Amino acid sequence: MTERRVAPRLGEFLRARRARVRPEDHGMPAGTRRTPGLRREEVAMLAGISTDYYIRLEQGRDRHPSQQVVQALAEALLLEDEASAYLRGLAEPGPSQRSRRTRHQEYASPGLVSLMDAWPRTPALVYGRYMDLLAANTLGEALFSWLGEETNLLRAIFLMPPARAFYRDWARIGEGCVAALRAANIDPDDPRLVELVGELCVNSPEFARLWGRQEVRAKTAEIKRLTHPDVGELSLRFENLTVPSAPGQHLVVYHAEPGSREDQALALLGSYAATPASDSHASRRQDLAAEDGPAAEKGIR
Repeated sequence: MTERRVAPRLGEFLRARRARVRPEDHGMPAGTRRTPGLRREEVAMLAGISTDYYIRLEQGRDRHPSQQVVQALAEALLLEDEASAYLRGLAEPGPSQRSRRTRHQEYASPGLVSLMDAWPRTPALVYGRYMDLLAANTLGEALFSWLGEETNLLRAIFLMPPARAFYRDWARIGEGCVAALRAANIDPDDPRLVELVGELCVNSPEFARLWGRQEVRAKTAEIKRLTHPDVGELSLRFENLTVPSAPGQHLVVYHAEPGSREDQALALLGSYAATPASDSHASRRQDLAAEDGPAAEKGIR
């Protein structure tokens, strides 16, 4: 990210988040307003800076707000921790380490793949920084069989009709995934991110609207309500775990209460998938990684 690009991205974020804060949230009267959210002068007052300086930030005429100003703006805009961290990243002066990152394909480590394959009754998947599916064990592949050849979860959710049948809370799932994509990618000029976001904005009005909200939120544990074409409705516990050895990657695990209907349904789904001739996505992708080699940064996408 060059200095020239920092300020416009910062301004976009400030404008979008300002529009989402109600005057009542700060104990101020709403009055009559032409547009939703706080006025620029109100944000400036709450942050303890001049209105002119805040306007320069939104318009991209000031490039490097201090850490103190950034923190004051985060408080004025009622940003949570992840959104505050994202704002700090946008305000960093000069090229960041993230920007110097060369474009390459991610891969799941063989050790992690082997660990997932040892969980025959637990659907497990690994997603990368851009929500590309990097690996899945047998039950994880069976649970997400509707993906077919698609390897990117965001493209699947917003561009594939089966996603709306699979996720019973499709709107909430889509919103959370868009927020998680932004949380994992502070550098908005990353070539892979630009390509993916551009494709989705062109082809999905829902994605474009959500991306414009500038929501920043990592995925957390919750209950996912799904409808699988083979075993019907499922309510599964969802755990999203970071992979310390591979920043940006996440191990996603679904599980059911022992003895529950969902537990029996997963066992049935596993029996469908466990045929002698079928290997899991994880094993097939591990073979690809072994053939091409991590050093070549190939093998799994």
